[in-house]
Amino acid sequence: MKRLLVISYWVVSTLLVAIVLSSFEYKFLEALFVGTMFLPGALAAKFFFPKVNFKDRVSGIRDTVFIVLGILLAEVLLFLVAHFYILTFREGQNGRFLNMSEIPQPLTNPVFIALILTALAAGAYFFESWLDRKRPEESGPIRFVSGRKPVSLPLDEILYVESNDSVTTVVATDGRRFKNKTPISQWEANLQPHFIRIHRSYLVNRTAVTGIDVDILYVGDTQLPISRKYKDKVNEKTAPELRSR
Repeated sequence: MKRLLVISYWVVSTLLVAIVLSSFEYKFLEALFVGTMFLPGALAAKFFFPKVNFKDRVSGIRDTVFIVLGILLAEVLLFLVAHFYILTFREGQNGRFLNMSEIPQPLTNPVFIALILTALAAGAYFFESWLDRKRPEESGPIRFVSGRKPVSLPLDEILYVESNDSVTTVVATDGRRFKNKTPISQWEANLQPHFIRIHRSYLVNRTAVTGIDVDILYVGDTQLPISRKYKDKVNEKTAPELRSR
């Protein structure tokens, strides 16, 4: 059901974009065809931006610029191809060179393209986060790479995520531990709202918490530190009875 709702979001979003593009002298089906060209860029933005690591600010800014430029360039090329096919079917101008000036100006405007892509990607992020809160039982397995091998874990089998410099360790049930290069900030973005950040080095599954004592959080017999920065959020997002330990 959740997957169907996510697909419905993208369908409805594409229809709304097509309505906007209809004002650019496109017929609705032509606008719908051009509107689908936004999907690759929006999906790429949704996938790549959470992976940017700003621990090294210069590297983070550089990666962000490269991602933005790459997506915008790819989108303009997609609009060029789409408009060429529209002219081909509309006017039978197959085989001639298409000039950039023949594309509606907004579709070559990076600000306009970025606004549409941002709206689509941000909307998808918040919609899926809302679905996760409403339908946590439908959350799929978490997939990542550890030791060059693909790993797939159900959400409820992950106890907590620990960061140690450039290495992140996913601690699962039955004593399983998986080392990973993904920064904990990205894990936090991917695992919300089911996990809670308790420390700059720890992200904990809310259902795995067995007790809280002042500045210590318990996951079974494991003690994890709660930093002052996250203490209020921990108290807010955990059950009162856990804090009696």
